[in-house]
Amino acid sequence: MLTVLACALILDGLIGDPRWFYRFVPHPVVVMGKTVGLLDRSLNRADFNAGLRRLMGTAALALIVIVFAGIGLWLSGLLRPTLMGWFWEALLVSVLISQNSLYRHVADVATALEEGGLNAGRDAVGKIVGRDPQSLDENGVARAAIESAAENFSDGVAAPVLFAALFGLPGIMAYKAVNTADSMIGHLTDRHRDFGWAAARLDDLLNYIPARLSAVLFALASPILSDVSTREVAQVVLRDGPLHRSVNAGYPEAAMAAVLGLQLGGPRKYGAETVNDEWLGDGRTEATADDIRQALRVYLTACFYVFWVVAMAALLVSMVRT
Repeated sequence: MLTVLACALILDGLIGDPRWFYRFVPHPVVVMGKTVGLLDRSLNRADFNAGLRRLMGTAALALIVIVFAGIGLWLSGLLRPTLMGWFWEALLVSVLISQNSLYRHVADVATALEEGGLNAGRDAVGKIVGRDPQSLDENGVARAAIESAAENFSDGVAAPVLFAALFGLPGIMAYKAVNTADSMIGHLTDRHRDFGWAAARLDDLLNYIPARLSAVLFALASPILSDVSTREVAQVVLRDGPLHRSVNAGYPEAAMAAVLGLQLGGPRKYGAETVNDEWLGDGRTEATADDIRQALRVYLTACFYVFWVVAMAALLVSMVRT
């Protein structure tokens, strides 16, 4: 599986998600989302009490995980014996990793700020963050894009790769199903506070190690791309990572802030609600498109580290078997 995973990382890095292809075939994450939506509409009833909603949400999550892990197991067993099975499995794994798409979306924000100014930057960042983009100035737009690159490296690259390495195609399918469920129903709204409880808690658990590994990878990239040492990044991560309202997001964001010499996080608006988050890092709050591009260099370096570890592990396993 490690060789397949290394090929998947190359495929995703080179071609990403071919949009033309998904005009004819639904993307797996879209199928997962429609499944979550169907279960939400069917089982999350207003006349259920909080306990029953939580039970229904847990049952729905279990069903989603079993179904998509089962599909992954079936597809893996179907493809492995065939001549080009390894390639098709690598292609399937690659569409569940977000190296390429995340890079493009974050880079689009930098380009929009440089070429179109604040309004264009707001439009671009609004596609990748949940906060109100109209409340952001140029510094806020840039910080939001950088935070998205840091946080989504964890759940879009590090975590899927980890679960694919450990459990193959069923593992990455199950992880993406949980992550999709969390993004749709894992919110503290009246409708989803109880029904989405299991999805939110399991997503936190599954991302616990990947988030901290992401911070390590950013710290290792720092001496190559900045004057900040790995030790200095680690000190900021250990101090500020736990301050984030998410049990996981603060670690990669604090690491990115330290590498770039910025402060990330802080107060932000989600619709009519203002969330007074803590600042992460010791640097400046004035971020620019240049900082976004530097963050993307850190991101690419971390992606290279991930590929290098997978490729070396695949080579080592191959040598042991022979």
